[in-house]
Amino acid sequence: QDAFAAFHVDKVLVSKYLKPLQIGELAPDQPSIEPTKNKMLVKDFRELRATVEKMGLMEPNQLFFFLHLAHILLLDTAAWLILFYFGTSLMPFIISLVVLTISQVQASWLQHDLGHLSVFRKTKWNHLLHKFVMCHLLGASAKWWTLLHSQHHAKPNCFQKDPDIDMHPFLFTLGKKFSVELGIKKTKYMPYNHQHKYFFITLPPLLFPTYFQCHTFYIAYTKRYWADLAWMLTFYIKFFVTYGSLLEIKSLLAYYFIFRMLESSWFVWVSQMNHIPMDIYYDKNLDWVSTQLQATCNVEQSLFNDWFTGHLNFQIEHHLFPTMPRHNCWKVAPLVKSLCAKHGIEYQCKPLLTAFGDIV
Repeated sequence: QDAFAAFHVDKVLVSKYLKPLQIGELAPDQPSIEPTKNKMLVKDFRELRATVEKMGLMEPNQLFFFLHLAHILLLDTAAWLILFYFGTSLMPFIISLVVLTISQVQASWLQHDLGHLSVFRKTKWNHLLHKFVMCHLLGASAKWWTLLHSQHHAKPNCFQKDPDIDMHPFLFTLGKKFSVELGIKKTKYMPYNHQHKYFFITLPPLLFPTYFQCHTFYIAYTKRYWADLAWMLTFYIKFFVTYGSLLEIKSLLAYYFIFRMLESSWFVWVSQMNHIPMDIYYDKNLDWVSTQLQATCNVEQSLFNDWFTGHLNFQIEHHLFPTMPRHNCWKVAPLVKSLCAKHGIEYQCKPLLTAFGDIV
């Protein structure tokens, strides 16, 4: 099916694992698609996917990703050198924090590419570099990310199936339908009528240094991702040895917490602008294209937007073709727009600041 085709690069290999699970074939008179799914849309999308593959849009440009990794490593090194050469007074401290934050966020966009197997043709090389970037450069578990993010892609904005909206209803109420439901049930965990105000001081600055910081270690430990844990420890050893040689303990902890807050803020605003303003509800068992389009929107293309968002401004194309290298998303966008227009599906594309405002 479309989800199977979207997630797997080596379909021949994974098909071998499916053979023992086969229980038979459908009878000729049995429908091959469920009534909740748009048969013509499914057919047209599969034709589009075949066209995309023939155009070579699933092939990565490895020079693009090499240069991206190079600029991450240069910024990572520069953040430490600024403190080393210019001292630890306020101005070098702030500049170093900004440089390290940029490096970390850009690394998080690169690990996203690696996690989706879109950097190398061979899966094992994607997994290996994913561990280096996610575990060593960012200090989080690669398998933890894959576990959660695959669920998000399979059922975006579907309550109890997409872990990215697990904050409902404990911290925020998400989606117009759920807001009405909570009102009818008189269920309230937070002052939701003020959530557009407390959002600024909760989710963006605190997601990384509090929840993610603990959750990635918890999942890695409970699921016995020992290799990930070993790689993650190298991040903390490197950070506290290199920066600990320049900063006193209070300054060191402040430096760590502040760059995590800045990194978290950047990540949350970018990652939420494509999903939170869209439809959020229970799984309706729609076809692949309809499921993705009702939960995603795009942000206008520019050199800055592409770099700032890690090409997540092309969220629609990324969700339809998650293994597509991000530098090709703009090429397939006109074809996706045409598909949406043909089937009367709304294709939303906004300016960056409008997308941020729609979160609030």
